[in-house]
Amino acid sequence: MALPVPAFDLDSTLAPFAAIAVAMVAITVIVLGFVRPTDGRPPLVTQALLALSVVGGGSVLLLALLFVFLDPNGTDAWTWVLLAFNFMMTAPAGLWFVGHILFRDRRILGGAWLWPAALGVAVTGSEVLMGVLFVVGGVNGSIGATAAVAFGLSAVWFFWSMAGVMAPLVLWAPLSPVARAGGWALVAAAVVGPWVRPYPLVGGLAMSALMGAAFVAVLRHLLRGRAAAADAPLLVALASAFLGMTLTGLAVAASGAAVLAVLAFGATMALVMVTEVSYLLRRSYADSRPLRLAREQPLAPEGSGSRPGVAASPTPSGAES
Repeated sequence: MALPVPAFDLDSTLAPFAAIAVAMVAITVIVLGFVRPTDGRPPLVTQALLALSVVGGGSVLLLALLFVFLDPNGTDAWTWVLLAFNFMMTAPAGLWFVGHILFRDRRILGGAWLWPAALGVAVTGSEVLMGVLFVVGGVNGSIGATAAVAFGLSAVWFFWSMAGVMAPLVLWAPLSPVARAGGWALVAAAVVGPWVRPYPLVGGLAMSALMGAAFVAVLRHLLRGRAAAADAPLLVALASAFLGMTLTGLAVAASGAAVLAVLAFGATMALVMVTEVSYLLRRSYADSRPLRLAREQPLAPEGSGSRPGVAASPTPSGAES
């Protein structure tokens, strides 16, 4: 028997929206690659600002497109769509120029959470809006706000878009083998996620089994003391995420995909994905500042009395004290 595919809620009306959605996922990956360190240094503040404005502009566009479905007979909705396109064409470049004036060539702090968290929230929020957009657009008639959010958080457009964004980050980030395995487990959860709501018994149990196995593996790794000190906080966070996804997946299966159970499952998945994107970006920057200082200011041998980057003066022969 062929595996049923989650509904994409597509028809001829939604085809242009699907093209925009796919393009936005590709742009998001390119933007995150743009702010990924390639020379051992964190990105410039202007680069992070440009990335944030591009992703934020995509969210504005998705909100405008959602407004089209909520008010299909109004002209204001299409006005907002045009304004959103105009924002995406002009605002990121303008903010980049202004950022150059204000911040010059200053780089973000490698160990700080501000920029990675902001990008994590912006990226995940954009994909959530994408899921809600296709849920509202694919429904014949009206749908309540709670159901729209719950179904959007469990839609294939949200999960597979996040999988497409998270997979390159897991590949790019400097992770230990166990941390990378945990990252791939979360990507796998995003791939399986769209089956949970439409097929609650099979999909919910499959998600619970996958995440439950990952939880047990991480817990055993921690209890046996195999985790490096740097990975211990991450593994605790991964174990908590796997446990939360296991329990909410079971709730969806037990309730037959009740709206509140689906909402709890989707919200848990979204929170985990925000945290993962933020962590992977921060992990890429965290160790780069000491590396940069070591490259730019080589230390002189201890006790030589010379400054960094200046050769010590040779001691004349016979000048012993």
